[in-house]
Amino acid sequence: MSVVSTDPRPKPVVLAHVVRGRIKNGKYPDGKLPTTRELAREFGYAGQTVRDGLGILVQEGLIFSAGNRGYFIADDSGEPPTRNTGVVEEIKEMRLQIQALTNRVKALEEGSHSAGS
Repeated sequence: MSVVSTDPRPKPVVLAHVVRGRIKNGKYPDGKLPTTRELAREFGYAGQTVRDGLGILVQEGLIFSAGNRGYFIADDSGEPPTRNTGVVEEIKEMRLQIQALTNRVKALEEGSHSAGS
């Protein structure tokens, strides 16, 4: 009989405890947890019970849900990974430069049309 089946705590709490331990022991080095279906099969729990257990870990900030992509381990700050702000700033700058070039081309085209008249 496994420890999970003899644990008197609610099933979501048991699942959260086991997965928390696995995370702390480096069981998921790629940062991605097994799917809820895989965990349900492994633990013998219903899918909603697994989601409830993972929800405990989400509330703790240990993991985060990426929607249909699954659950992932959060970074040390407890926050899901954010976009690289440097890249975002570069994109904004590129858009401004493109807009400026577009305006210059438009002005040149308008100048050539008025000169040709």
